[in-house]
Amino acid sequence: MKPNVGYLAGTDPLTLSHFAALGYDTVPLSNGWDNHGKYIGLLSRQDNVALVVAYLHKLIAPKEMKARPSDFLKSCALHRIPVLVVSPDKVMARAKKKLAGSGAKLIMVTPDTMFDEAMKVLKK
Repeated sequence: MKPNVGYLAGTDPLTLSHFAALGYDTVPLSNGWDNHGKYIGLLSRQDNVALVVAYLHKLIAPKEMKARPSDFLKSCALHRIPVLVVSPDKVMARAKKKLAGSGAKLIMVTPDTMFDEAMKVLKK
């Protein structure tokens, strides 16, 4: 049985369809304030998620929420689920700084390299 791919809102639907065509089920996830799917902080082994795909802005809470990425990425860190963080190349260094200390294994990618990098992780 192939693992599932978790994704936060805004992930390219063609990419998700590509995963599905290859036999990877996709699981919608919520960052806690968008109610897109299962709250990412509650992922467990039973979810069979081997990778989470998220655009940078979905991992940075509004200041009013006073939530850090480490608050809701704990389950990814605990269950060793890598998070593919999609960001424009021009701001990649800033993106890394904003997510520093999250505790999760973050793989920084551009939109152009997202699918290929995801497949590298899934084939391990």
